[in-house]
Amino acid sequence: MNKSQKQPHARAWQRMLSGRRLDLLDPSPFDIEIEDIAHGLARVARWNGQTRGDHAFSVAEHCLLVEDCFAQIKPGVPGRWRLAALLHDAPEYVIGDLISPFKAAVGIDYKALENRLQAAIHLRFGLPAQLPSDITSLIKRADRTAAFFEATQLAGFAPEEAVDLFGAPRGLKPVKLTPLAARDAQAAYVRRFQDLMSANERS
Repeated sequence: MNKSQKQPHARAWQRMLSGRRLDLLDPSPFDIEIEDIAHGLARVARWNGQTRGDHAFSVAEHCLLVEDCFAQIKPGVPGRWRLAALLHDAPEYVIGDLISPFKAAVGIDYKALENRLQAAIHLRFGLPAQLPSDITSLIKRADRTAAFFEATQLAGFAPEEAVDLFGAPRGLKPVKLTPLAARDAQAAYVRRFQDLMSANERS
């Protein structure tokens, strides 16, 4: 091959059901739609699918749980930060839900891709690209709390093991988790997103 000829670039975009083409290396907020996010997250299984029930417990359901835990941990928190909690795993509609040990093995390049997607999603829905550090910390706490409930109710973890890994929930009401069919999880996610967006517009 002549040196002047360029190697073709590998395709780095994904076509969404909305018709958008999302560039994974340089994602634009204009190519992000909540319907695509909800559709994808409702079909991505938490815990690599190793959960009890007739349906996988999806990332969409996890995000709903995290948003609820976040609101209990920080009563009266502005709705925009509840929206951030709902969207905290939104990049997984594109890149899937890799378990934490695998993320650590993959390294910083994976995290950089995830962070670029997260920033674009935030901007698309009126949030700052980078959340305030206190909000990020609260969302992480809510995420760990949700993981405790999922681990002990669905993923076969003993309570003592889950406490060691995720910490014990403090001051939160008990939850009963029942995995939903994908279409039901998708619809619930979109409804909650719309509720939070409407509340933000009124405030």
